[in-house]
Amino acid sequence: MPGQTTPAAGSPRPAFHRTVRVAVGLQTLALFFQAGTAGALLVSPTGALLHDVGSRVMYGASMLYLVAAVVAWRPGGAGPRPILYASGLLVLASVQVALGIAHLPAFHVPLGIAMVVLSTLDLVTSTAARTAPRGARIAGAPHPVADR
Repeated sequence: MPGQTTPAAGSPRPAFHRTVRVAVGLQTLALFFQAGTAGALLVSPTGALLHDVGSRVMYGASMLYLVAAVVAWRPGGAGPRPILYASGLLVLASVQVALGIAHLPAFHVPLGIAMVVLSTLDLVTSTAARTAPRGARIAGAPHPVADR
């Protein structure tokens, strides 16, 4: 069918890319929740419970992101770069949990800020990578000048 957009041969399947974007989005959302509950931790006894529950969700989201990146790479045909980002953020999350348990806010807070920034940058780049560059041809689409 003319004008139909189909993925080019050898390109990664869109469902796997979507799964990685959802996983990094969930991780970023959990990190922002952690930043909010960190402030609540200082002023409310309920804040400690929310921050504790949020840390478990954030750690689970980091693991989910790594699994999604590996699945998108192997059968999905995506590149290995998201695996590097996901494993780096999982290592940082592990260190963050250890620092939180040890009650070392001098290291815990700056690392948390760094994680929010890194995860947000990863989310932005993963969603920006979804859009095709200007002038790129879509498989099966007619060329605007050559196909007249």
